[in-house]
Amino acid sequence: MQHIYRQVTSLAEVETFVITKFRENTERYPFDDVEVLKNTRVRPLRRGFLKYITHAPPLVYRGEMETLRQVLLRRDPALMHIYFGNTGVHLLPLIERWDRPCVVSFHGMDVQRRETERGYEAKLRRLLESVQLVLVRSQSIANRLTDLNCDPQKIRLNRAGIPLEQFSYRQRTIPADGAWLLVQACRLVPKKGLLTALLAFDRLLKTFPKSRFVIAGDGPLRQELGKLASELRIESSVTFTGFLKQAELRELYDRAHLFVHPSELPADSNQEGVPNSMLEAMATGLPVVATNHGGIPEAVTDGVSGFLVPERDDKRLAEAVVTLMSQPDLWLRFGIAASKQVAKEFEQRRQVEALESYYLEAINTRGR
Repeated sequence: MQHIYRQVTSLAEVETFVITKFRENTERYPFDDVEVLKNTRVRPLRRGFLKYITHAPPLVYRGEMETLRQVLLRRDPALMHIYFGNTGVHLLPLIERWDRPCVVSFHGMDVQRRETERGYEAKLRRLLESVQLVLVRSQSIANRLTDLNCDPQKIRLNRAGIPLEQFSYRQRTIPADGAWLLVQACRLVPKKGLLTALLAFDRLLKTFPKSRFVIAGDGPLRQELGKLASELRIESSVTFTGFLKQAELRELYDRAHLFVHPSELPADSNQEGVPNSMLEAMATGLPVVATNHGGIPEAVTDGVSGFLVPERDDKRLAEAVVTLMSQPDLWLRFGIAASKQVAKEFEQRRQVEALESYYLEAINTRGR
């Protein structure tokens, strides 16, 4: 994921290597020091004994435990940073046995309830007890973890870092012909509120009929979104670009006038952290119309850098967008404020420096 790659490759005060089960997209994510875990073959009888008789966790009966142990013995790291809480739960047997400090970072989807996974919440609570520090992308995620009895003294806010040199401010002008360009960039999954966004766009076309809506990204909702656009008869005004490379996304932001992101809490409680695409768009000076969901209010100040509306309310969402389109001075002021807010609170170097300080804190804490 782009935000993790940025973080790993920006470290300056510490050296790091990456352990992963798969190596993909090397042209997009060039990084030399990667340990790819080899597939470990466990004899069927041994695997069955571990899984069904001793009830060993997957990390053990799949043979991954020993493979990881050998890498750690050979590389001898001072600390391990586990990305995503669900990965931490999977690695819990190793974390509880390892003699070095660990930190785990939570990003949003990894605080959702997993009622179909027996004992998951109990393991998550054990994870929170076992690690030295817990890193979160937003205060809303921190609140969820304290509800799980995570010690608040362990929690550190480590926001997504945005490279401002790549997403610089661009002053825009009101489209003289009324052809406003709205953008939403994300994975096409339920929590992104894309169906609500299409319904709102259908409403605002009655006021600004020349407007266009570009949805950048891919995911399981692609077909359903296309079907809804067709049913609303707005398909000629809606473009689905699929996944865009960073340069293509920046070019899209430069052409756009507004960024919409009406996230909502789905049935599985998959909460949004602070969307990276939203921060990137804000950095370029795009005002945002989004929802009071997850960590979004920590990045968008309602009435200052954008508007926040209730979840699943396409009427309010459309009204907020139309308000900005109808008031050029407000639209311009929101864009400037959005860029300044990202520069102040989400600049990449500052967030990486904080991360490095947390690494040293965890190492020193374990040593006492």
